[in-house]
Amino acid sequence: MKVLYIGGTGEISYECVRAGLAAGQDITLFNRGQRPEPLPDGAKQILGNKNDVAQLRAAAEQGFDVVCQFIAFTPEDLQRDLEAFGGRVGQYVFISSASAYQKPPRHYVVTEDTPLDNPHWQYSRNKQACEELLMQWHAAGQLPVTIVRPSYTYRRHFTTPLDGGDHWAWRLLQGKPVLCPGDGTSLWTVTHSEDFAKPFINLLGNERALGEAFHITDDAVYTWNQIWRAIAAALGTEAHIVHVPTDTLLRYRPQWEGTTLGDKAWSAVFDNSKLKRIAGDYRCTVSLEEGMRRVAEHYRATRAAAYEPDEAFHALIDRIAAEQSALGR
Repeated sequence: MKVLYIGGTGEISYECVRAGLAAGQDITLFNRGQRPEPLPDGAKQILGNKNDVAQLRAAAEQGFDVVCQFIAFTPEDLQRDLEAFGGRVGQYVFISSASAYQKPPRHYVVTEDTPLDNPHWQYSRNKQACEELLMQWHAAGQLPVTIVRPSYTYRRHFTTPLDGGDHWAWRLLQGKPVLCPGDGTSLWTVTHSEDFAKPFINLLGNERALGEAFHITDDAVYTWNQIWRAIAAALGTEAHIVHVPTDTLLRYRPQWEGTTLGDKAWSAVFDNSKLKRIAGDYRCTVSLEEGMRRVAEHYRATRAAAYEPDEAFHALIDRIAAEQSALGR
């Protein structure tokens, strides 16, 4: 099976490429070639720009069975892919996002039948628009589509409830407080990309996956307090967590709306039974503690020494933590 990854070197896709190669897939990556990490052994590469239809069409002419699109975010991105791959591939796999599911959720257990409706995050609404367009093309016979919705999936970056994982790692190492929306007891799922890749590669070339959408997550769930403590432990320190109501956080920094109300402020437990019926049963083996240890190791080796604190950002966090901690005293 010849598989083309558009992207292929990112936080999720890199491990999918590795797993596919190990399973005997013939894999080529189409990207700009700007990531410093070497390609997995056995992977081929086409240097190109995802926005260049001519380059995409030239890649399509190499005759791929499956195209995995990891770096499309708008319907305009997809239109270029249709021009390049429509009628030329047996399966087009689009990486959407589990953040597109309904917010606030009506039930804490999420299935693929949960409506897509996120008024708080444009990124998620764009992914929903992409899904709707792709399903129209699939129904019209223009492009055979499979949709995959990752939730919080990681490999090299810390899984924090607010943006900027390296900022928070630096704060932990400095003994500074970190913030958590709510009281830190909402349930969340984090999935290492090595575990994500196991069922993902079984969707490729799978006729039962055509015209279907799947989320792929670990079955384990954690509270944000547990996640913060796991990150701190991996860094060899302790987490001084300051809990802040989400609406209060947004008064300080409105741009957090997407990552909080649009995603991580709510409990999210994913039912993976549909995926397991189609791609086969799987077990996630990278625990939260082991995953954060790997991230911390990579952080120390590649980013910690070069990190330059954002003074304005850290001043804001210090202010929020101090003012919230002073309430009631």
